[in-house]
Amino acid sequence: MISDPNLIVGLEHAEDAGVYKLRDDLAIIQTVDFFTPIVDDPYTFGQIAVTNALSDVYAMGGRPLTAVNIVCFPAKTMDMSILRQILQGGLDKMREAGVLLIGGHSVQDEEPKYGLSVIGVIHPDRVLLNRGGRAGDKLILTKPLGTGIVSTALKGGLADEALVAKSTMYMTTLNKKAAELMLEMPDIHACTDITGFGFLGHACEMIEDSDVGMLIHAASVPFFPEIQALVVKEIVPGGLERNRQYRSKLIEADPACPDWLVDIMFDPQTAGGLLFALPEKQAEALIGRMHSEGIAEAAIVGEIISKPKGKIRILYP
Repeated sequence: MISDPNLIVGLEHAEDAGVYKLRDDLAIIQTVDFFTPIVDDPYTFGQIAVTNALSDVYAMGGRPLTAVNIVCFPAKTMDMSILRQILQGGLDKMREAGVLLIGGHSVQDEEPKYGLSVIGVIHPDRVLLNRGGRAGDKLILTKPLGTGIVSTALKGGLADEALVAKSTMYMTTLNKKAAELMLEMPDIHACTDITGFGFLGHACEMIEDSDVGMLIHAASVPFFPEIQALVVKEIVPGGLERNRQYRSKLIEADPACPDWLVDIMFDPQTAGGLLFALPEKQAEALIGRMHSEGIAEAAIVGEIISKPKGKIRILYP
């Protein structure tokens, strides 16, 4: 394991990004993320990819500052106008976030891929980790689940246009406002963003090998209601089952909780919401503030508990 006195966050525990201290009052956050298209429209794909990449910085409590493009594109077989639309979508989303694009790198590839390497800034004493929740803390999730299921249905030509539009809207919504409101609270004890490992997978990272556990109130977890029928028909991404197999030993689900709902909580997300832990009184106040600021789906979905340690219990209803 690499060691350096200025390395605040490295490879130790699946954190959302790396953090390196430059001086006593300044550290940089560094992350990278890119993937293949999950929607048909190139411009929208660019927006989603940038929203997803910037989210890691917000999850650490930081402010994204600069970015470089990472591009793979089949220039010999696909019209370059498609690439221009992808890059324009990404650039527009970076401008919305106040992030400066300073360069990039491209390679010839058989399948398009796009994303960013991002640098953000933060005070070294204010870095948020995905662990550190305390017994009694409430858990807030800021976006509904289901983007992976919707993307799978879209690829199969089985997704309703209105559902795709709803999913796309959330995937192109920056976590910037949610992070700013979160950081107004004095005691955020842990934070992560929900991406490829799904809600339960990232929740497991918050309590694995720790002195606390987690209680999830399944009926309070926001998701797209329309995806229930898709899950029942087993229209789900392969990553959902991989997430379940990887983390099932840490999870104790109430027998009354429907299988389809547990599936949704394992659904791999793209540009998902923030999941964070904070004291109960602050959580109640913050939820009201988020709702008034337009983050309508934000919800208290559970709490940190003292035992069983390193386990997640799912209650229903």
